[in-house]
Parts: sequence; C-alpha cells; structure tokens
Amino acid sequence: MDAAAERTAPLSRLKRSSHSAFIENNLLYVWGGYQVVAGEEIMLPSDEIWLCDLDSGTWERREITGDEPPAGFCGSHVNSTLYTFGGYDPDGFTDQMFSADLTEQSCSWKKLTDTKGTTPSPRNKHTCWVHRDRLIYFGGYGCKTIGDVRNISTSNFIVEEMAWATIGNTLFRCWGWNNEVVVFDTHTATWSMPETRGPAPAPRGSHASAILGNKGYISGAVENAELDMFCLDLETWTWTQFDISPSCTPLGRSMFTMTPTSDNTLFIYGGLGTDGSTLNDAWQFNTQKIEWNKMTNPHKDKPRVSHTACLGSDNDVVVFGGSSSMCFLMDSVALLRAPVQNHCSDVFVFQTQPYSLFRLCEDFIGKNPELFGKHLNWLPSKLHNKIDKRVAFFSATKPVLTD
Repeated sequence: MDAAAERTAPLSRLKRSSHSAFIENNLLYVWGGYQVVAGEEIMLPSDEIWLCDLDSGTWERREITGDEPPAGFCGSHVNSTLYTFGGYDPDGFTDQMFSADLTEQSCSWKKLTDTKGTTPSPRNKHTCWVHRDRLIYFGGYGCKTIGDVRNISTSNFIVEEMAWATIGNTLFRCWGWNNEVVVFDTHTATWSMPETRGPAPAPRGSHASAILGNKGYISGAVENAELDMFCLDLETWTWTQFDISPSCTPLGRSMFTMTPTSDNTLFIYGGLGTDGSTLNDAWQFNTQKIEWNKMTNPHKDKPRVSHTACLGSDNDVVVFGGSSSMCFLMDSVALLRAPVQNHCSDVFVFQTQPYSLFRLCEDFIGKNPELFGKHLNWLPSKLHNKIDKRVAFFSATKPVLTD
C-alpha cells in the first residue's frame, strides 16, 4: 500500500452512493460508487479505497493500481480479497469480474479472464452471498440474446417492453430483470448455475440480501405494499417464501440494506419506499418466529437510500454513505430521478445488543479521560493505544458549547 497514504478525507471525496463496503479488524473499507455533480452521475475513482478506523473515526486513503472495474458493480469481500462482478462500462452492461488482494504491498486490480464454466449474462443491481469461499449471485437487471430468452422460463426473466435493440442485422438483445442464482468458486475460478427448487422470488434488482449460516435471504425491490422475504438453502438449493402477517410489516422498498445481527435476526434500514420516499425506519426480522419488529431508531434524522450497512464489533450495524433525499418525480411520460440527491459521508451506528462490560468501560474512559489522568499510562500498550483512539473519537464527536 502507499506509504504516504492520506490520513484525512475531504467530504467531497467521501460522499457517495451505490458503493461497496466491508469491515475487517474494526476497519471500515469503502470503495467505488458515484456522486451527482451538476445534475449528472459521476463515477468515483476505482484507483483508491478509503479506510475508516472505527475506534478513532479517522479516515485513510490507499491506492489501487491495475485494470479499472466498471460502474454498477456488485462488490464482495472474501479472505481479504475484494471482488467485483457485472456493472456497465461505455460499451453497455458487462459480465466481467475483477479482484484486488488488499493484503498486497502494492494493491492492484486484476481482470479475471481464465475462468471456467459458463459466465452469467451481463447485469447490474444484483446482490451476492459469500458462502464457503463461493460468491453466490442473485437477480439483477441486464441484457440477454433473444435466443437466451427463448430458452428460459418467463418466470425467470421479465423483459422490459421498451428495451429491445438490434445489433447489426442478425443479433437481437433484450433487457430485463432476472431471478437467477449463479455461483463463482474463488478457489477454482469456476462458474456454475445450480438448479433450484421451491417458490423462487420474482425477478428483481436493487433488492437486499444477507446470509445466516447456510441460508441466504432476499427481500424487497418489487412493487408490493409490504416487504417480502425469501430464503434459499445453500446446501439443497431450495427456496422458501415466508408467510408473514401484514399487521406489522415494513413498507415495500428497494435500495435498502439487510444485515445479519445474530443467528436468527436480520436488521434492515432505510431504502426507497414504494411511495417514492426516502425511508428512515429500522426493523428486525426474526427467522425463527417469522415476524418483523420495528426498532427504536436514534437516527431518524438520517434517511438513506443506496447506502451500505456492515456488521461491526459487538453486533453493531455500521451505516455509511448513501443519499438522504433521493426523490423520484412522475410526469406524463416517464419516472424521473431528481438531479439533487444529497449524498452523505457520515458513519453512524445502530446498537443491536447490550454491550459487554469491557466495551462499556472503554467508552466511558474514552469519553472521560480527565478522570483517570496519568493512570492511563499504566495500561498495557495495546490497550493504551485502543483507549487513545476512543478518546480521539469522542473528542471529535463532542458538541461544541457556545455562550
């Protein structure tokens, strides 16, 4: 990595939506995404990745050289390697995959060109489960040849009527939504498409996904009044649709996040509601009781769309970025997205369980270092460094008092 990496981040460089993020060793990694500048979407540089130390709240920029992944990607993290699949480039939708080993001294993007099996069709707005070092992709929006469409069930691919195109005089392509499950084995670089059973979700994109044990969950991004929930057993490839009482169910939505917070709970936040509003509600879904529970939300002033939410220490849900006001406007011809989206660069945390005594002590000392004076120097060096970071974090977030 660049030894002279930047230690602070201008807000304009960090503000973004539709990015990729993950947490490792209490560092939040953020890559990619876009901003809206003068009414136009501007893709953020692919040759940099930002790291936020969640103990101190400080940011660092690191460089990534090599090939440039396309926009609209789906990013996944496996064993300190960041993978991207799909998206779109100046030539249209793509089926390319890239990887970057973040442990390398000189981190570099590599385009994977020697994969085995049948590569999935080009797409974006898909999601990924990471299971046993495999990347398991679901759904998305993309293009297929007319021959491909004729060979698959109409329940697996929904064609948009106005999205037909002719290339030359011989090849026809169409664009639409799919509900395919495709697998990439990171050890053998092999693509496969398992045959699934059971009631599969309708084709969709911009949905949310999460994994608990050997089961992958899919929710949202369909025009339902209430949020749906499906589960795929990743051992038997069997789908299950949950029959949920509508008496306490979140509003249907897309572009939201779903994060596993225990062996049987999923936490969702925000998204774009089916009513066109940017949402700020938080819910937990219990996979054993098959019920939704609305959570107390200390961040009601932070509605979000196209953000990320990662599982942090002590089962915290760490939210970063996104748009606080993605507005859609309807006219007599089309659905239009408003040019101003108010992209965000803040990090905020949802506490989902009681903290340990150790965590409570850390935070108390961090908030009140003056109570301990030189006694802090008696701490072991590793713990002393952690406390120094917590002091820096709480000092930076302490409100400024004015007369």
